[in-house]
Amino acid sequence: MKINEVPQDDLPQYYEGIKKGNYAVDDNGKYVMVPSKGWDVDELVNRMACDEYHAALEETRKAVLAGQKSPLAYYMELRQLIPKFLGKTAGIATFRVKRHLRPGIFAKLNDSVLDKYAKALAITREELKTVPQNSYER
Repeated sequence: MKINEVPQDDLPQYYEGIKKGNYAVDDNGKYVMVPSKGWDVDELVNRMACDEYHAALEETRKAVLAGQKSPLAYYMELRQLIPKFLGKTAGIATFRVKRHLRPGIFAKLNDSVLDKYAKALAITREELKTVPQNSYER
């Protein structure tokens, strides 16, 4: 895309008046950063991705409240983590992280393991033991 082709759709509600940088090719064939007010297609795709994320988070929150998953599952969903990455961050084996997603096993975890998870998820141990009663607010 050339500099003069960079979308300039006026989307103040999405970008809050902040311009977004896009790469474009200048007259010399070099890539340069060009400010953009936004692009309708970009805004639509980002909104769809955010809606899907919030729906998955809400589904996980309800599953925790119903006793089907542990609160750890909610915070993993909130941070968009998979067991492998949380395990590496917390210093806990992946298979153990997967086991800790079950509410009965999670309830028996000692404070040192909960502290590892809390630190990796940037929350307190008390927050880790529960989930919000109301849906996630944007």
